[in-house]
Amino acid sequence: MSAVRASAEKTRPSLFWLLAVFVVPFVSYTARIRFVGSRTLPRDGAFVLAPNHYSEFDPLIVAVAVWKQGRAPRFMAKESLFRVPVLGWALRRTGMIPVARAASLAAAKQTLAQSKELVEHGRGVIVYPEGTLTRDPDLWPMRGKSGAVRLALAGDIPLIPMVHWGTQEIMGRYQKGLSLWPPRKKVQVLIGDPVDLSDLKARKGSHSAMVEATDRLMAAMTALLEEVRGEKAPAERWNPAEHGQKETGRLDS
Repeated sequence: MSAVRASAEKTRPSLFWLLAVFVVPFVSYTARIRFVGSRTLPRDGAFVLAPNHYSEFDPLIVAVAVWKQGRAPRFMAKESLFRVPVLGWALRRTGMIPVARAASLAAAKQTLAQSKELVEHGRGVIVYPEGTLTRDPDLWPMRGKSGAVRLALAGDIPLIPMVHWGTQEIMGRYQKGLSLWPPRKKVQVLIGDPVDLSDLKARKGSHSAMVEATDRLMAAMTALLEEVRGEKAPAERWNPAEHGQKETGRLDS
């Protein structure tokens, strides 16, 4: 992959610089991030990035990968975190987005306002469409939630799938503690083409459009992960409800 030109949001002094001083060296010690393919994040403008999620170490890998792509890593975070002293200030200062947890009129208005803000400031946001760690036994993407597609459709923002593989060697799903030796374990990252949602814009407020858009996103993510892993995913995506599993820690609905 050729060198990626940094955007203005990365080259302009910000709180991200301070965070990068601590986070990037630590992640670089634990992981050797390797981008697969030639696709990159857009240098400018808004985007919704949807990565897979199978380790509690994932957010650090994704954040550094996005930073290496020349963009500032902003996440959709639980609304309650924004009320925590100091942490809430840091989240707001870095442009993180509180999640709209309920499928209500108020949540819809919040999503629309968030989309407009992303477009206005040309920011990207990282949203885990599964909402929590996948429950799939083999760590394939499971059934998705609608948070990422709702945000993308509300503002006509590119919805970009991204997958990574190898983080489980640093911290397995539900593992306590990190595996720090040997250092620099290989983590492969693959960015996909934006998911085409153009035919759904006219009915973007309908439940059927959300379901269809989410299915397209999860299918795109699964195909990317198949490419990285060199194997085929199960024919049907894992549905926790069918296996008596609670989807705790959800970030969207």
